[in-house]
Order: sequence, then C-alpha cells, then structure tokens
Amino acid sequence: MSYSIYIRNQERTRNPINKNQVESWLDELINWLFDINQEYNNYRFFQNKEKLLQLKLQDVLAKVTDETNQIKVNSNYFFENLERIHFVLINDLETIINFDPAAKSKEEVLIAYPGFFAITAYRIANVFWKLNIPIIPRIITEYVHSRTGIDIHPGAEIGENFFIDHGTGIVIGETTKIGNNVKIYQGVTLGALSVSKDHASDKRHPTIEDHVTIYANATILGGNTIIGANSVIGGNVWLTHSVPQSSLVYHKSEIEIKKKSEFPEPLNYVI
Repeated sequence: MSYSIYIRNQERTRNPINKNQVESWLDELINWLFDINQEYNNYRFFQNKEKLLQLKLQDVLAKVTDETNQIKVNSNYFFENLERIHFVLINDLETIINFDPAAKSKEEVLIAYPGFFAITAYRIANVFWKLNIPIIPRIITEYVHSRTGIDIHPGAEIGENFFIDHGTGIVIGETTKIGNNVKIYQGVTLGALSVSKDHASDKRHPTIEDHVTIYANATILGGNTIIGANSVIGGNVWLTHSVPQSSLVYHKSEIEIKKKSEFPEPLNYVI
C-alpha cells in the first residue's frame, strides 16, 4: 500500500517552494518596514537589512521560476514599490488610531492588532499577485488567515485608509473592489454567488465604494453588487443586490423581553 501512495505522490506536479521560508521572510520584512523591535536605529544597518531581505526574496522567487533575469526583475520591482506600500500602510495605521478608541498608540497597533497585520500582508501579497507570481501571495495571505482568522485574497483591490476592527471571520474574495476610507467589522463576508469554474475569471465579488462602513457579520455577495459611497451596512445583513449611495441598510429582528417568573423552571440536564 505505501508503495502505491509513494508512486501517486511522485506523479503529482511538484513545487519545491518552502512555505516556512516565505512566512519567515514576511515576518522579517514587516519588522523591518516598521522597525517593530527597534533594531534599526542605524541607517547603514537598516540599509544592509534591506539588501539581505532582497537576497532572501530572490531565493524564494527562485523556487517558482528558473529564469534568473526574471527573478532579479521581480525582486527589484517589489522593493521599488516598498516606499509606496509603506506610505499607504502609514495611512491605514493613522486610520486605526483615529477611529478606534481602544487604540492607545501606533506601537500598540503595530504589535498587537490583527487587522493591521492582515492589511499589511495583503498589500505585500497584492504586489506579487499583480506580477503573476504563483503560490507566494497565497502562502502570505493564508499564513495571515491562520494567525488572525482574517481571509483576504491577494487579488482583491483595496483602496487607502482601510480599517478592519477586531477582524475575526472576515472573508474578502478575489475580485472584490474596495474604495477608500472603508471600515469593516468582524465576521463580514464579501463573497461570490455560486458560479461554475469556467467563469472563474469573471468578476464574482462585490464592489464597495468610498466611505462605506460594514458592521459585524454582514454578508454581501455577487460580482454585480455595488454598495454606493457613504453607505452603512448594519450587522447580520444579507445582500445580493446593489444599494445606492448614502444608504442605511439594516436587518431588523424581533426581540421579546418577559419576566423570568412567567416561565417554568428549566429542566437541568447532566451530559
């Protein structure tokens, strides 16, 4: 039996990329980007770390392509874009500080906020996605998913000043488009309606325009669904159609409150 399992494994298309290597590189990069551990107070040391990170990236990229020249081109392109990424992330960081009353400092957000970690990793992975580099962006976002419970596909398009609060259970699909100054709370799903595999390249996920707030556990589905700018989507809302700008969409449930004395004592079960 073990021999047949071995043979089938050998027949499978293999990719030699090391998942742990990508995850370790991501952690190093984020620490360097924001100097989270306060290691880089000397510019020369800071610069040397950048060169080391670029060499490590080239090593990772070598696992997905044999073209030496393309490895260097992609690596250079990524690091040339880091200043832009850093600027956008600083704005994301400021947004959290401005809107979350629980956030006491930038250091707290950098070290302890899963939402900011997920946004940072997404913005890094998105560069690789646009370069059409396979596997690496998915490893990055799934690594974050396993650590935070936040699942952002690297192919999604997300604007500036993005704010995730709490974050656990958030799902943002591949063809989602999110504008600027959008706030999303835990449990939100921006997903697709059921589509066949041959429509995988179509837009399957919703568009969220600027200045939209989506509260906990809302589900918004479908590639033709557009949430107009300045709208508020309440908690537990289920949407499969567009709403105009400046809409307030909410789910109204009925809650009854009665005196406890009106009910008989519950039976106590021991399981």
